[in-house]
Amino acid sequence: TAEKEFRRAQTLLKDQIISEKDFEQIRLRYETARNAFDAQASRVSAAGIAVTSPISGYLKSRMVGQGEYVSVGQPLAIVSQNKRLQLKAEIPEKYFSELKEIRSANFKPAYGRTVYKLSDLNGRLLSFGKASADDTPYIPVIFEFNNAGDIVPGAFAEIFLLSRSMEEVISVPVTALSEEQGLYFVYLQQHDDAYKKQEVALGLNNGERVQVVAGLKPGDKVVTHGVYQVKLAATSSIIPEGHSHNH
Repeated sequence: TAEKEFRRAQTLLKDQIISEKDFEQIRLRYETARNAFDAQASRVSAAGIAVTSPISGYLKSRMVGQGEYVSVGQPLAIVSQNKRLQLKAEIPEKYFSELKEIRSANFKPAYGRTVYKLSDLNGRLLSFGKASADDTPYIPVIFEFNNAGDIVPGAFAEIFLLSRSMEEVISVPVTALSEEQGLYFVYLQQHDDAYKKQEVALGLNNGERVQVVAGLKPGDKVVTHGVYQVKLAATSSIIPEGHSHNH
């Protein structure tokens, strides 16, 4: 340590084994180390010492546990900046012929309700497999995107693959749907203060909007927000004002 080196240098100087110049350099190193130690010691509390990462990012792994002793130079943790993440979708083999139509994707992490759009995150399609792996009947499709700051690396997600746009279809926001025993319903606005519960059959889904293949016609107005409140009110025959939208 710097202190041992300094004590040894004092003895060597007395015996004229080292020069005054060499001793002064050792003394300066010792003073620098002692000042750094004193600064760290002032931060020690009953809970230990606070360690600050030299970079911003996410704690990927911790290499020491609570209360463990550490030595100089021992790694404590791995911090990852994760500026770019990858999104991996696994597609059943039967859809192999359609993979070339994929352009982008939306996804919803399993730990939240937010739907992220790769188009908003500077995302792009990296690659897709030409065949399934030996141990699985699925074909991987890989995307890359910027981390929005609240996306957990390694988390599972529901992925909505996007291909070419569809014309002349009826769709509603996901928020317009209510589910009962596997069936889906929307609330049609019949006039200012009257709504009708309407069963619908669903098609494709991009995470934000869902295709309706039966149950609605062009021009129908449906409640898009506050569906749960309308559903509750329907059981008591009191229908509150909802937010409707033309489709």
